[in-house]
Amino acid sequence: MKFTSDVSGKEFPVKEKVSAKFIRQPILDIIKKEKPAFDDTCNLSMGELNQYREKYITDFLEKELGDLSEMETKVVNALKNKTLLSDNPDDDDDNNTFGQRIADKVASFGGSWTFIIIFVCFLLGWIAINVFVFFNKGFDPYPFILLNLLLSCIAALQAPVIMMSQNRQGEKDREKAENDYMINLKSELEIRMLHEKLDHLILHQEQSLIEIQKVQMDMMNDILARMDKK
Repeated sequence: MKFTSDVSGKEFPVKEKVSAKFIRQPILDIIKKEKPAFDDTCNLSMGELNQYREKYITDFLEKELGDLSEMETKVVNALKNKTLLSDNPDDDDDNNTFGQRIADKVASFGGSWTFIIIFVCFLLGWIAINVFVFFNKGFDPYPFILLNLLLSCIAALQAPVIMMSQNRQGEKDREKAENDYMINLKSELEIRMLHEKLDHLILHQEQSLIEIQKVQMDMMNDILARMDKK
């Protein structure tokens, strides 16, 4: 069996029928804005009700946060399309340029104990060769001006390379934070929609129980009437 929706005029299975009596007032107000003739005697389908629920959530976000930002819009679209938001920014590492990969490796190696040990050994070896082998008459005698120049050049080149890697890591952290925010927002909105559906089920069950009680009362009244006739 089917029924005709008072919102769209289309036919739907009876099992999807939702009476206006069981719709929460904020959502009912949204429906009445589009369909002024929609009252307590009207019906619509569960799919149409979910669309108005999503519109209610969107309107709520616009009211509380102003115009929807790109993240909120993405969350609402994910709710409508039932898609996931759990993208991992680390998955884009395969698309890094050659310079970005070099910067990451330099930053990773420059912040390790391996680099520190190798560099200390290099410094000690440089000093030992010039002091104990060439007796301060070699290619870089004390006070090791060439070594100071070399260290300054390494520091001047290493610092911006490490900063490039740190900037990219900071961008990743920002994307992860935005991703977490969108996931949390989507979860909160889904919980709200779940509460709406539970409220509808509870109201529907209560109405069904009331109808059953009315039928039972009618049956008892009929039985009493028959007994009185006897």
